[in-house]
Amino acid sequence: MSKAKILLENGIILDAEANLNDKTVLGELVFNTAMTGYQEILTDPSYASQIVVMTYPLIGNYGVEKDFAVSKKIQVSAFIIKENSETPLDGVMSLSDYLLSNDILCLTNVDTRKITKIIRSTGSINCLITTGEITDKHRKMLAEYEFPKNVVELSSEKKTEKFPAIGEKIADFALIDYGVKSSIVEQLRLAGADVTVFPYDVSAETILSGNFDAVMLSNGAGNPKDVNINTIKNIIGKLPLFGICLGHQLIALASGGDTFKLKFGHRGANHPVINLETGKVFISSQNHGFAVDEKSLPPTATITHKNVNDGTVEGFCDKSKKIICVQFHPEATPGPEDAREIFKNWVKSVSRENAHA
Repeated sequence: MSKAKILLENGIILDAEANLNDKTVLGELVFNTAMTGYQEILTDPSYASQIVVMTYPLIGNYGVEKDFAVSKKIQVSAFIIKENSETPLDGVMSLSDYLLSNDILCLTNVDTRKITKIIRSTGSINCLITTGEITDKHRKMLAEYEFPKNVVELSSEKKTEKFPAIGEKIADFALIDYGVKSSIVEQLRLAGADVTVFPYDVSAETILSGNFDAVMLSNGAGNPKDVNINTIKNIIGKLPLFGICLGHQLIALASGGDTFKLKFGHRGANHPVINLETGKVFISSQNHGFAVDEKSLPPTATITHKNVNDGTVEGFCDKSKKIICVQFHPEATPGPEDAREIFKNWVKSVSRENAHA
């Protein structure tokens, strides 16, 4: 282990130990409150260009397995934890080896509680991590750093790929990839959908000419206002449209609504959401730094879900435009499975049998 320094943009410097030498990393610093699911968090494209702090003190105790990854690579810029368990379950790779093999900087023996309290007080902030002493050069690098505006382009797959339904096929979905988690594709397939995944810059013409029953907009990283929404605007009202996380925010923007940045975001597996139609509260998995402005939505939109903690919009629908979307992650990786039924309902609502009834 080597010594490392964390430089926050407010000037605070924290000491830590690092798994790599001669490494300097910049990124937006955010925290996640989940007790488990660290591999899903590491590989979630919504964390692209972010440095993630885990609030739970012991991470890595069950190791790493291939099936837990939700994308093809580790997406975070760096990982900060209080204590790394070096003795995972027998027969699985350790978290340490996983991070080293992917050249991902991991900091340990650091006061993660202090970092979390700073973020909760000041909001999500940029930081620089270096395995050496802080210099004027580092301060200049941090002062000039801006979160990339093309992060969706960087995290979206560049080719179109088709995945067959698992079991009986009842619908055909187009999914636009803004940084999609593989678990979203899997849940659609389990619900009976063939899923064709398109890059973020696919044209509306390509989607509308593909004989699809519905379109899904995926999760993703960054500010939704940095994403081109022309394709979405040209699809609205022509096909049923569903969205998750960033996809939910993009639908709001394309519908004439607005979004805003949350002070420190919602990231974890323990966020309570209320379904306003049923009055039922469930626990959800969440990972987002922006939210939809409720008052900005068109009069045809109906709020369907809200965050119990702060009252922010967690879902809305617009029956006149065939829109249903949610801010939380019903695929539950990581997190509780309370909301997985949503995928079945979405696929059933546009099944070919229903469409031709």
